Amino acid sequence: MTNNIFDENCSYCAEGALLDAFGIKIGELPMSKVILFKEQSHRGRVIVACKRHVDDISDLSKEERIQYMEDVSHVASIIHELFKPDKINFGAYGDTMHHLHFHLVPKYKDGFEWGGVFAMNPQKTLLSDEEYAELIEMIREKL
Repeated sequence: MTNNIFDENCSYCAEGALLDAFGIKIGELPMSKVILFKEQSHRGRVIVACKRHVDDISDLSKEERIQYMEDVSHVASIIHELFKPDKINFGAYGDTMHHLHFHLVPKYKDGFEWGGVFAMNPQKTLLSDEEYAELIEMIREKL
């Protein structure tokens, strides 16, 4: 069980180069950081990472857990509004990344991996800096 507030070796805590390897921070909500996942095979895919460095949702207090799930739900609503997916897959793994975070993966019936489990990082669709900036601004405006 990890109850630290911050871990300098964690990409979600330290941000910078560790986070840049796979994501771009969009902004913050009361209990979370919202990150655009650079691999965009699923247009609009984001990560909602807890602000506290905890390993599991059960490490949060009841109030923190409620707020964190409110943040996740709020971001999901934004993804539905902006990208109109047929479904959002929610993934909360953390076998190797011991920091509570959810992947919100928009799925489209006529799109990549419909009907199956999403690949963690398929490395199929990377965007230009301008395309990332456009997606980030769209989402940031709704946060």
